[in-house]
Amino acid sequence: QVQLVESGGGLVQAGGSLRLSCAASGRTLSNYAMGWLRQAPGKEREFVAAISRSGGDTYYAGSVKGRFTISRDNAKNTLYLQMNSLKPEDTAVYYCAADVNGSYIARRLYDYDYWGQGTQVTVSS
Repeated sequence: QVQLVESGGGLVQAGGSLRLSCAASGRTLSNYAMGWLRQAPGKEREFVAAISRSGGDTYYAGSVKGRFTISRDNAKNTLYLQMNSLKPEDTAVYYCAADVNGSYIARRLYDYDYWGQGTQVTVSS
């Protein structure tokens, strides 16, 4: 089983930036397609971004494409999400997630099997 711990969330003004990190333990991160999910108050959890096991391919939800960048450092067993030009509607708890089923890349919310406790991102207007 893989354990995931997110960090880097906080309060930021609209237009600002944050960088989220996700440290993995228990398993080697390079074995898994990884991604970021988020859940806003009163809304369902949604897919944000995905990255292939090698890091060579990425995929984004339309709402964040061009503003967010997902990356990974398999040597450090760490996943990242660089968030630029943040908007109030990006306010949510952000979760790092792993697809442990051998997928090359996981583009859908329900592809993911494990996620962390989440980190809160709040964007003020």
